[in-house]
Amino acid sequence: MGVLSSVLTVIGFGIGTSIGIVIGYYMFIYYLPTDVKDPKVRPLVEEDSKTLQRMLPEIPLWVKNPDFDRVDWLNKFIENMWPYLDTAICTTAKNIAKPIIAEQIPKYKIKSVEFETLTLGTLPPTFQGMKAYVTDEKELIMEPSFKWAGNPNILVAVKAFGLKATIQVVDLQVFAIPRITLKPLLGVFPCFANIYVSLMEKPHVDFGLKLLGVDVMAIPGLYRFVQELIKDQVANMYLWPKALQVQIMDPTQAMKKPVGILDVKVLRAMKLKKKDLLGKSDPYVKLKLTEEKLTAKKTTVKHSNLNPEWNEEFNFVVKDPSTQALEIHVYDWEQVGTHDRMGMNVVPLKDLTPDEPKVLTLDLLKNMDPNDPQNEKSRGQLVVEVLYKPFKEDEMPNDIDDSSMVQKAPEGTPAGGGLLVVIVHEAEDIEGKYHTNPHVRLLFRGEERKTKRIKKSRDPRWEEEFQFMVDEPPTNDKIHLEVVSTSSRIGLLHPKEALGYVTINLADVVNNRRINEKYHLIDSKNGRLQIEMQWRTS
Repeated sequence: MGVLSSVLTVIGFGIGTSIGIVIGYYMFIYYLPTDVKDPKVRPLVEEDSKTLQRMLPEIPLWVKNPDFDRVDWLNKFIENMWPYLDTAICTTAKNIAKPIIAEQIPKYKIKSVEFETLTLGTLPPTFQGMKAYVTDEKELIMEPSFKWAGNPNILVAVKAFGLKATIQVVDLQVFAIPRITLKPLLGVFPCFANIYVSLMEKPHVDFGLKLLGVDVMAIPGLYRFVQELIKDQVANMYLWPKALQVQIMDPTQAMKKPVGILDVKVLRAMKLKKKDLLGKSDPYVKLKLTEEKLTAKKTTVKHSNLNPEWNEEFNFVVKDPSTQALEIHVYDWEQVGTHDRMGMNVVPLKDLTPDEPKVLTLDLLKNMDPNDPQNEKSRGQLVVEVLYKPFKEDEMPNDIDDSSMVQKAPEGTPAGGGLLVVIVHEAEDIEGKYHTNPHVRLLFRGEERKTKRIKKSRDPRWEEEFQFMVDEPPTNDKIHLEVVSTSSRIGLLHPKEALGYVTINLADVVNNRRINEKYHLIDSKNGRLQIEMQWRTS
């Protein structure tokens, strides 16, 4: 009877359970509440204060603050690239940490500290918005707001006194708004030399820490202490205006700062071949350094003379003597029409011995092609004296990063004089009546320089530098800058159009050594021109 009773009990339990599950399922299906309503979507302004306070931390910054731009494209990019970024960041972190750890562990009698596992997990950070600043300096400033609630696995093994302890960091959360500054901006890829990272406020940092598998952060009072300690330490190191600097490239090589000066004295020419059918030629010489955008320098014109003597001196600022060369062209001046080319030659600076004057007698050629048979024809000779003077080490500017610092004038600058440097950066809101193909024309002490022409642009950017060597400080001088548009079509109707001008007194430049301002253009509705000027003395 005991066995039969046990069997019947088991059978009864199985049947009762099955019937209960079936009845419960049908009751769940057929007796759902009928008062369930679809959720309502309402504007934020219609929510009550308690709901808004609960939702506010989760609302992206680009919704709450109009200064922040939406960057969904960046989040999508990071999401797709995260597996590769994870590997690259972890590898870089290991390479940076290894020498630091190797230097510090002997102080604490620790045998080794190694990363057993280092991964940032599968969850990438998300950017809530980004704010950009526009300044008159050569820099780009961004403030991204990002949140990262990641699932990293960072396992560090520490060996000391024959024992091994493992420390694991998990469930890391970081909320921060860093200020990222790229400067100085350059004309070569990646277009900036340094990255400066600062924090605009204390970051929120939260993480789990396990020691020998035990959650250390569960100890009462330790969690808040560690969290505040990390915030304070990070803030002391990187809270603005303090910054973490990461050098991307050597700005000295990128910007090719001046390394010397080239003195050229055009002495005379001999046996030039006349270009005019009637009478003799009217020769003059043009000189220019390669890899420079500055206008070529010219001698005076010697009328009706095939053996002219000039004895005129010129100075050139050298930036790379290993690749630069002095181009010399001789022309026949014409009162009407184009000037005829009489010959040319090139003097590579690498062939010159520093600080040793050298007199060169150059055969004039048609071009620098050694295989051109036209170069065998006699065109006359030109005699020049050249001297390359490199800067001494103590004359080189140490910090070209700091835009407030002004470099010294090159050696050879006239005593009591200096070098006036004019940098034409950009213009804004300029517009012509017939065309807008602007270039800037500079006039200083009768010398004219021009930037390149930019087609069809109301906001052109030139970033061109011009240098004027003067014998005395231009305290009472002015420089005239005019924005001019030239037609890109052939024709005599409206070939040129003035878009505005500005005349600047140079007294402020001499007194302050450097100015960088945007000037409102006269005869222009809204046009502005950004000009930077420096006064460099030896």
